Amino acid sequence: MKIVFLCRLFAPHIGGVEKHVMQISKRLQEQGHDVVVITEQYQPSLPLHDTVEGIDVYRINKKKDDWFQKFRLWHGMWRLRSVLKSADIIHCHDVFFWYLPFRFLFPNKPVYTTFHGYEGFPIQKKAIFMRKISEKLSWGNICIGDFIPKWYGTKATAVSYGAAEEAFVSTEKRVKKESAVFFGRLDDLTGIRTYVNAYKLLKKEYPKFELLVIGDGEDKRILSKDIQHIGFQKYPETYLVVYHFVFVSGYLSILEALLAKRLVIAVYDNPMKEDYLKLAPFAKFIVIEKDPEKVAEQVAYYLNHPEEEKKLVDSGYQWAKKQTWKKMVDLYLSVWEIKK
Repeated sequence: MKIVFLCRLFAPHIGGVEKHVMQISKRLQEQGHDVVVITEQYQPSLPLHDTVEGIDVYRINKKKDDWFQKFRLWHGMWRLRSVLKSADIIHCHDVFFWYLPFRFLFPNKPVYTTFHGYEGFPIQKKAIFMRKISEKLSWGNICIGDFIPKWYGTKATAVSYGAAEEAFVSTEKRVKKESAVFFGRLDDLTGIRTYVNAYKLLKKEYPKFELLVIGDGEDKRILSKDIQHIGFQKYPETYLVVYHFVFVSGYLSILEALLAKRLVIAVYDNPMKEDYLKLAPFAKFIVIEKDPEKVAEQVAYYLNHPEEEKKLVDSGYQWAKKQTWKKMVDLYLSVWEIKK
């Protein structure tokens, strides 16, 4: 069977959705399916047709972000209409509007959508409208998180919180007790400002406390000189085994941290992000706070109560190790109503 995934960004770009599509694609191919990914050409140096880790990839050059970009994307999709026509399944990752005209050109072709994350808060009416259109015109959908049905009114075919695999990374370095690592985009959605402010408070009580920030973004300028900073890394688990606490607030990052047996400190700054975290089944295994003062307080508490930390970490690990990519692939197949 031929499956075509549509996603805004894909490898070599690093990100949660990119990893999700890659891992699902590789495992579907291992089962004998033919997988194609259609994505944006986010760098001019990337070829329009490529093979990435065995996955057939077509890239669309939308040139720039402006009012006409949707028409350039549709033009790029039109050039790939033979790929779409030959597909048995079309599956959109948040970008259903790319396929919108073709939904009517190929009315009987099965098309599905996975809704990842959200576009910011407060939610714009056009974002809710576009998701409702995507839901109504899709044959089924997967919502990554129960907050999506609550806040967008989406009637979910299935709900998931993502997947991850254990990555055993050998290291001779000892865990730095008074330390934390953050990885992700440096912007409002990841809570980097809250983490940085919490770090500054922790430094007053624990002068040797270290924070490593992995990633890049518009908020890079808020990092102080004593914060170690490196760009995006393909394998952040290399650092998870060295640093004590993990400062992350996204599903995939939380899963990876739980599998590394690290205590996760997640933060929110609006009621939707609060539900994003607190409605998740892993909420009882991590620390969820809003204010930097509370984050610093919780870190200090678990530094002084390792037995309580171990209970959370062990429980979180037992839950996370069941959230495999195989389980996620089975979910996709069940939504597509294909026998496993």
